[in-house]
Parts: sequence; structure tokens; C-alpha cells
Amino acid sequence: MGSEFWLSDQQWSVIEPLLPKNRPGARRVDDRRVISGIVHVLRVGCRWQDCPAVYGPPTTIYNRFHRWAGRGLWQKLFSALVAASPCDMQMIDSTTAKVHRSAAGGKGGRKTQAIGRSRGGRTTKIHAVVDGRGRPLGLQISPGQMGDVRAAVPLLQHLPPAYFLAADTAYDSDALRQYLTARGTIPVIPNNPTRKRRHPFDATAYRQRNVIERMFCRLKDWRRIATRYDKLATNFQAAVHIAAIIIWWTN
Repeated sequence: MGSEFWLSDQQWSVIEPLLPKNRPGARRVDDRRVISGIVHVLRVGCRWQDCPAVYGPPTTIYNRFHRWAGRGLWQKLFSALVAASPCDMQMIDSTTAKVHRSAAGGKGGRKTQAIGRSRGGRTTKIHAVVDGRGRPLGLQISPGQMGDVRAAVPLLQHLPPAYFLAADTAYDSDALRQYLTARGTIPVIPNNPTRKRRHPFDATAYRQRNVIERMFCRLKDWRRIATRYDKLATNFQAAVHIAAIIIWWTN
């Protein structure tokens, strides 16, 4: 009993008004219990059928997670709860999740389901932007071999401009630097050693980039995030957003 997860009264008071209402079909059972069960499975990494009985039938837990993932409701919930403050600092980076053999066979093939091959084998990459406290502001998944800089603008364009954006050399692109400058954001990005035209670089501000590394460590404490078991990209993306919601509250 002690290892089970339950949404606190404060967390539920924020989530409950944002849940879909008056939808067709049978009346939903206890939302708080079911969502707590979803979080439990994602954290401990067990199979859906092994979800503890205190949360209700495993099929109910999985079906709620899967259906809401397909409708984009978990991402909408994340967007509604996360508040990005303008003029704050932001950091951007990515991490990879190993893809388990059970994740193979999704409709449309590996590319459609955001599964790629890199030096680590079959992987899915998680791209993220965080604020100065290491709280996730934006998240996106891609096949593991995709370059980091390609995900930068799609992630940032939905966020208010920050005072500065810290990123590693994988984001050393003239196009990204120009995009940030046009938004009023100072790029804090080290120059690639091969670059001929050097840009100013604030090494002191760059030291704060470690907060996004700490966020990824917390994200990968969720075992179904550190290892991808989901065949569908929509389900894995939903799992990442659910974990990010909990990280936002606990950081």
C-alpha cells in the first residue's frame, strides 16, 4: 500500500475542473482513482494488467490512458497547468529513451511511431524546454536519430520569449540564433569548434543549464519513460506529458 501513488487534494482540485465533461458513452468511474492508477503504472513500469487492484480493473486504467492520449487530452491538460513566465530564463535539450522490443509493430512503421536507430540502438528522443527552476514548459518526441536543433523552433514558438535561452553545441545554428534574437532572447550557446565566425558566449549564464539535466533525471525516474514500452507514439508522448505534470508540481 505504501508504494502506491495517489493524487493529493491540492493536485486534484487543480486537475478536476480541466477534465472533459458531458461526453457520450457510459458514465465514467472515479476519475481521481483511475488517473492515480495511470500515474502509478507509468512510475513503477509494470504492465497495465499488473496495476494494483486498489485502482480498479486494469482494462479501465489502460483504456482511459489510451483513449485520452488519442484525443490529445493529456497534452491539453499539461498546457493548461503549465504557466511559462515571460522574461524568465529557459533551457533546451534532449534525452533518449531505449525502445523495448514490445514497442515494435506500431501501425505506420518506426518513423510514424517516433522510433529510430542511433548509436544506442532503437531509441526515441525526448526534446524539452524548461524554466529557471527546471520545470518542463514544452515537450516533443521524435525518432532517436533526429538532430536536436530541428525540434527547437517548434518547441519555442508556443512559449513566451525568455530573457535568455541556454543550449549546448547541438543547437549552434545561425538560423536558431537569428530566430532567438528576433524574439528578444539572448542565445547562450557555445560555439561549435568548427565554426569560423564566432558568436559572443556567456559562460557564467551557461552554467545554469544543468537544471534541464536534473529535470531529465527526474523524468527518467519514471520507468515507462526511461524505457519505452508503448507501440504508439501518441501513448508515449502522453506518458511524458503526465510525468511532466507531476514534476511541475513537485519541483
